[in-house]
Order: sequence, then C-alpha cells, then structure tokens
Amino acid sequence: MPTDFAATKAMFRLPDGVIYLDGNSLGPLPRAAANKMAHVIKDEWGEMLITGWNKAGWMAQPTAVGDRIARLTGAEAGHVVMGDTLSIKVYQALASALELNLDRRVILSDSGNFPSDLYMAEGLIKSLGRGHELRVVAPEDVADSIDESVAVTLITEVDYRTGRLHDMKALTAKAHSVGALTVWDLAHTAGATPVDLAGAGADFAVGCTYKYLNGGPGAPAFIYVAPRHADQVRPALSGWLGHDAPFAFDLDYRPGAGIERMRVGTPPVLALAALETALDIWDMTTMDDVRAQSIALCEQFIAGVEAACPMLTLASPREAAQRGSQVSFKFADGYAAMQALIARGVIGDFRAPDIMRFGFTPLYIDAADVDAAVAVIADVMGNRLWDAPEYHARQTVT
Repeated sequence: MPTDFAATKAMFRLPDGVIYLDGNSLGPLPRAAANKMAHVIKDEWGEMLITGWNKAGWMAQPTAVGDRIARLTGAEAGHVVMGDTLSIKVYQALASALELNLDRRVILSDSGNFPSDLYMAEGLIKSLGRGHELRVVAPEDVADSIDESVAVTLITEVDYRTGRLHDMKALTAKAHSVGALTVWDLAHTAGATPVDLAGAGADFAVGCTYKYLNGGPGAPAFIYVAPRHADQVRPALSGWLGHDAPFAFDLDYRPGAGIERMRVGTPPVLALAALETALDIWDMTTMDDVRAQSIALCEQFIAGVEAACPMLTLASPREAAQRGSQVSFKFADGYAAMQALIARGVIGDFRAPDIMRFGFTPLYIDAADVDAAVAVIADVMGNRLWDAPEYHARQTVT
C-alpha cells in the first residue's frame, strides 16, 4: 500500500508560515516526542529512579533502536548499535578497520567528505604513529584510486555540499577486489535514500539520527559492523558498556559479543526516547516510497528555480540517480540570499564558499510546499531582496 504522506506530515510540528527545507541538517520535531519524553522523565526516571535501567529497558535501548535503524539501512538485525556522536563512531569504525588490515597504511577519502570525518582520520593517524596516510582525492576519482596500498576507504555516501551520490555497491566491490575494507558515512543517506549495507557487502557504516531521521538536536549516532567482522574487531574505545560483563567490574577489558562491543558509554535515554517517536513515523513508510517522492519533489524544485532564477547555478548532479535527497545551487552571495529566504519563511542553509542547500523530506514536504518555496526564491533573487546589510552579517551557524 503506498505511503500516505499527508498522514506522515501531520505527525510533525511545523511552524505556521514556514517551508522547512533544512531537514538534511536538522529534522523537525515529531509531535509525539514531547509526550514520550515527558513520560520517560516523569513516569520512568521520576518514579523508577535507577531501577529504570531494568524495569524500563533503558539498557537495551541502544540495540533495540539499532535494529530499527537497520531496517532503514539494509543492515542485518543485531548489527547496529546506538550511542555517542557521529565523530566518535567514525573513529571507532576506522580504527577497527585499520587493525583488520595491519599491513597497509592508506586511508582513502574524497574532497567531498564532511571535514569532521577527515579530522578524525588525521587525529587517529597521529595517535597511532605508524606511518599511515590520509589520501584525499576528488569524488569522481575514488574508484580509480582504490588500489593494493589502501587499507580502508572512508566515504560519505552523499556529498554534504552538492548531494552527489556515490555508488556504494560498486565502490565496495572495488575495495574488496584489492583487499581493502570500507567505512561508509550515512549522515546524508539514512532516511533519505534506500541503503543496502548487507547487499553491498559494506564492512562498517556510521551515521547520525538528527537529520533525515528526525531524532532531534544532538540525537545519538549509530554504527554498523558486518557479521563477518563483528566478533573479531577490537574496539579502539573500550568503554565499560562494551565490556562482556559491565557489572562484573573487571579491571581488564573483555569485549562484548558482536555489535555490543561497539558500545562505549551510558546510553542517552532521553534522546533515544525522542528518536523512537520519529522511527514510529518511519514505520508508516518504505524507503522506496520515500525515494520516489523525493526525486519527484527535487525535480519539481530544480525546474522551478532554474526557470525563475537564472542567476543561480545548479551544483547538484542533474541526473536524479546520482543525487541524494537535497538540491544545491551556487551563488556568490549565497549566504545573504539564504538569510533573506529564511526571513521570509523558506528555511534552507548555506555551506561555504557559495552553496545554498535545500533538503527534501517527503515525510513532511509536499508539492505545494515546493511551489510556494520557488515563488519566494524567485521574489528574493529576482528583486535582489537579499542585498540588504542585515543579511550579510554572518551568524555562528550557517
């Protein structure tokens, strides 16, 4: 049965007069989240106190919610766990992959990767002190750069600036053909495009849940470890909840079974509760339905903006199959233009040096929203409404 996107839209709190095209950076609030968190705070934390770890199932949350993320990313059940931040999960996955390929020294990434991933790789290399190299190439050169010197590829499946979509299955196959492993960052694909981690043969994957998955600001990250690696990887961050028996309080670390060993610290119970309400909405749809509607909305948006705003240059791939669920345009004064749009209720965001980004989430964006957004963009750009002093003043978050 096709997804009823009008029904899913009604389950989000969207301010009046706002067209929200920034769910690729922070998803909106599920209406059920406030009551769910109030229940956890008052009835679980408030009444159960510390017994909530057992009575309310708090300790099991990371893997229970992980299984719900697995459904959206094509992962095997029992091989995704929640917790910590995306940067920490990148570090964990990368360190574990390097230990599985000890004779190699190259981490291959691309210039479209999110900088934090590269920073984590640089920091890990310095800590290891074993002569590893972070090799960064252009996105279109990744496949040709995977050779026998590469220990692991560190690739974000969708470019955060342009929305360019890598071919996970092909690049993973290429990596495996030369003995390399793969770490995939799904920050801009989980909840945006169909992902098939198991089918692609991915070794590791990580992602956040505050973007398309609508878990809220600071929502926990997730990590996936393929079944073939799950019982042999050594977690570089050997936290007490990744121990085989945390409450034995052994002085020596003994990794837990499978994905449990990738847990680090105390589960973020309140944040996971909010995320669960968003995942309830995801249970009403399929990623194939979401992808088909996303493509339709993006195509409609591109056609409308290009017809009305010749001063904007499409930065995203024109071919839908090569693009995630965002559309980016280049404009020299893109920051000021985006501030002018936000002031008029069309919320996207800006990425240096000149990218205006617009995210499309069919769960709460529809064709009427797209037409209304295009009309505002045409007005702001065509009448140079962006060229006012207040729109050029840079804020901390862009």
